[in-house]
Amino acid sequence: MDSLVYSLNATMPVFLTIFIGYILKCVKMTNDNFVTVANRFNFKVTLPAMLFLDLAATDIRNNFDVRFVLFCAAVTTVMFFGIWIGARLIIKDRSIIGAFVQSSYRSSAAVLGVAFIMNIYGTSGMAPIMIIGCVPLYNIYAVIVLTLEGEGNTDGARAVRQSVINIVKNPIILGIAAGVAASLINLHLPQIIQKTVNNFAVMASPLALVAIGAGFEGRKAIKKIKPTLVSAFIKTMVLPGVFLPVAIKLGFRDQELIAIIIMLGSPTTPSSYIMAKNMNNDGVLSSSVIVTTTLLSSLTLTLWIFIARLGGFIS
Repeated sequence: MDSLVYSLNATMPVFLTIFIGYILKCVKMTNDNFVTVANRFNFKVTLPAMLFLDLAATDIRNNFDVRFVLFCAAVTTVMFFGIWIGARLIIKDRSIIGAFVQSSYRSSAAVLGVAFIMNIYGTSGMAPIMIIGCVPLYNIYAVIVLTLEGEGNTDGARAVRQSVINIVKNPIILGIAAGVAASLINLHLPQIIQKTVNNFAVMASPLALVAIGAGFEGRKAIKKIKPTLVSAFIKTMVLPGVFLPVAIKLGFRDQELIAIIIMLGSPTTPSSYIMAKNMNNDGVLSSSVIVTTTLLSSLTLTLWIFIARLGGFIS
C-alpha cells in the first residue's frame, strides 16, 4: 500500500494540474491563444531558465554521470531505429510512417519529466542530465524520419540543413549548454539576477501543465484510431517494459531510474505535431497520439513507478 500511495503522490498532482487546465479552458478562463502564448513562453523563457539554474547549481565535474547519459542516448537510438524498421515492415499506408515513428518514441521529457521529478524530490534532479542524453537526439531523429518519409519532400538536404539550424537555436538546448558552461566555470550569479531568473524558472512546470490541459482536444483522439492506439501502446507500455528491466539490471536507481521511466513512458511531446505538420507528414495522427498518450500515461506512469517502488529500486 505504501508503494501505491507513493506512486499516486508522484503522478496524480501532475495530472490533476493538467485536468484543471482543461477545466479552465472549458469555463472560458483560457483559450487557444493562451495555449499558444503559454507554450511559446515556456519553450523560449521558463524551461531554459529552469534548466540553466538546475545545471548551473549541479557540480557537473564531480556528478556528471557519463554512463547514465550514454544509456539514455543508446536507448533513444535503439527505440528510434527499432520502431522505424518495424513500421516500414508492417504499415501499408506509407503516408503515416513518419508521424507514427516520431509519435511512438518521442517523449515530453523536458516538460513532464522535470515536473514529475520535481514533484517527487523537490528538485529536477537527474532530469537535466537525462535531457542531455535524449532531447537533442529526439530532434535529430525526428528530422531524419519526417524528411525521408514525408510526402512531397523533394529537397531533403535543404530540409535537413534548416532543421539542424533550428536544433542549434533551440532555446532548451541553449539553456542546457549555458547551464553546463556555468557549472564548469563555477559561475555564481549576483543574488538579484539569481532571484530574477528563478522567478521565471519556478513558473515552468505548473504553467506547462496548465497549457497542456487547456490545449487538450478530445475529439482528435478518435481520428485514425488503430495506428493511434498502436503508437500509444508502444509509447506507454512496450518501451518501458523492454528498457526498464535493462536499466535496473545495469544498476540505475532512485532519481536516475525515475528519469529513465519518464524518458521511456511519458506522453508524446506536443512539438511532434508541429514538426509533422510542417514537414508534410500526418498531423492528425500526431495530435491523436498526443491526446491518447496524455490520457493513458496518468495510469501507466503510475504503474511503472509503482513497480519500481515495490521492487525497492526507488525511494
